[in-house]
Amino acid sequence: MDTNTLVAIVVQVIAGVVGGQAVGAALKQAAMGQLTKVLGGAIGGVGGAAILGSLLGGGGVDAAAAAGGLGSAIDLKNIVGGAGGGAILTGIIGAVMGAMNK
Repeated sequence: MDTNTLVAIVVQVIAGVVGGQAVGAALKQAAMGQLTKVLGGAIGGVGGAAILGSLLGGGGVDAAAAAGGLGSAIDLKNIVGGAGGGAILTGIIGAVMGAMNK
């Protein structure tokens, strides 16, 4: 694994955690702890970036694009896909946890 691939994954995880925290703050009725929001956001971030990357052409971590330098690892697909994926997965986890508490 090269440095640019690692940077892309870190960007996806951070964006996912940010998206997960935003949704976690909005879903206050679901009893989610910080660990749940962070893990849901991080996993959703990597998955969301991979899905968005494959829909727009190329994967979430594209080896050819990663060879283009650090700027290609910090691109819109990784940031938007990561934040969106983290928010969606954290929202799903929150909805499930909220339904279980009733």
